[in-house]
Amino acid sequence: MDQYADDLTELIETLDLKDLVMIGHSTGGGEVTHYLGRHGTKRVAKVALVGAVPPLMLKTAANPGGLPRDAFDGIRKGVFDNRAQFYKDLAMPFYGYNRPGAKLSEGIRDSFWLQGMMGGIKGQYDCIREFSEVDYTEDLKKIDKPTLIVHGDDDQIVPIGASAMMSSKLVRGATLKVYKGAPHGLAQTHQDQLNADLLAFIKG
Repeated sequence: MDQYADDLTELIETLDLKDLVMIGHSTGGGEVTHYLGRHGTKRVAKVALVGAVPPLMLKTAANPGGLPRDAFDGIRKGVFDNRAQFYKDLAMPFYGYNRPGAKLSEGIRDSFWLQGMMGGIKGQYDCIREFSEVDYTEDLKKIDKPTLIVHGDDDQIVPIGASAMMSSKLVRGATLKVYKGAPHGLAQTHQDQLNADLLAFIKG
């Protein structure tokens, strides 16, 4: 995650970007958070974390609400053994398609699978540690810009209790929006609601 944050700051400084609105989903929320903690907020105006992994996904003595290591070892096994099938299967809980009455979009599922297969297996395997074991607590405490935290209360990938509920307490003055029944992939399943909330936040 240090490399992610450093790559991001190199891009931002090379382009001399200022007054940024940084929006990070899932692991991308970890990248945004670690960038801010590692490189500061001087070029940033606002921050939005959507279904984001901070502060820590792994269950530890200090983080009893996290997920057990076995859950992440299962992801490692799926990526290593047969990632083509893994990404097809992962789309179901990712978008809440495994819930009773859910309407499956084969187009979204196919798009999700394609994005997964476009990535390199080494990077995807290594990324599992980054989104599960990195503790972003101190990074969150350093955020001093208006922050919107959006999360679905039926997120089966990044459970809300160990993520958004805690992050919203660590970031000073953060605004928390909980989408009832929304899954991890809420940018697709709740796109109109999310776009409206992000636009209002940016303009506000």
